[in-house]
Amino acid sequence: MSGIDAHHHLWNYDPQKYSWISEEMSNIRRDFSPKDIKPHLDTHSFEGAVAVQAVQSEQETQFLLAYAQEYPWIVGVVGWLDLCDEALPQRLAYYSQNPKLKGIRHVVQAEPDDYFMLKEDFVRGIAQLHNFGLTYDILIFPKQLPAAIELVGKFPNQPFVLDHIAKPFIKDQVMGSWDTHIRELAQHPHVFCKLSGMVTEAKWDNWTYEEFLPYLEVIFEAFGVERLMVGSDWPVCEVAGGYDSTLEIVKRFIAPLPEKEQQAIWGGNARRFYHL
Repeated sequence: MSGIDAHHHLWNYDPQKYSWISEEMSNIRRDFSPKDIKPHLDTHSFEGAVAVQAVQSEQETQFLLAYAQEYPWIVGVVGWLDLCDEALPQRLAYYSQNPKLKGIRHVVQAEPDDYFMLKEDFVRGIAQLHNFGLTYDILIFPKQLPAAIELVGKFPNQPFVLDHIAKPFIKDQVMGSWDTHIRELAQHPHVFCKLSGMVTEAKWDNWTYEEFLPYLEVIFEAFGVERLMVGSDWPVCEVAGGYDSTLEIVKRFIAPLPEKEQQAIWGGNARRFYHL
């Protein structure tokens, strides 16, 4: 089953730039390059991967695009640009000349304002993306889902994808309002979802497959097989079991599905969403 890993990161580790990598994540406080991930991709028959920003800097966007130029199997980059910058149209015009730039992401989960995405300048920035054929990755916590629902409603022609199923409280086995809000978000047909980042929301050293089932069932009911894509969130997943066990959760869950639907989740939907 050849596919696309729709979400991974690459970095030259710097403790200041990557301050979000805490001491308890010490095993990923080092450099990660394309050569480090390639064996994992080969093991799982991924023919390509999408590199996603991990810090808020144009330099990192350039860094990822340079890697994508060097390694053809990095089929797309989701970079960062300051969406609140008045000069954004010029920055988008410059970066979108590179066909490997597929989308933009902002680390909204780190913003103290739960409604940051509805700020006038941020909304103005999102409005620019469609002009350049770029997608937007939504990285949020459950408490920020109401803002995301309102944002996607403003832009019915803008492709959005929810990263890491909005990071529900898997560790505590709590649904809360996440369930209701996910179903509401999924009612917008231009919103996709990544089956990624789940292991880091569980007990890192002590999770079981069964703990993910209630959340996966909600996601599959809400989005359907045609809007879901698999992503490893490597190397972040290395703090909670590693690449193989992370991918095995999704493989096991989709195993009963028809082959065609499995292939859509394993790569077809990512190709369609990111125009790979």
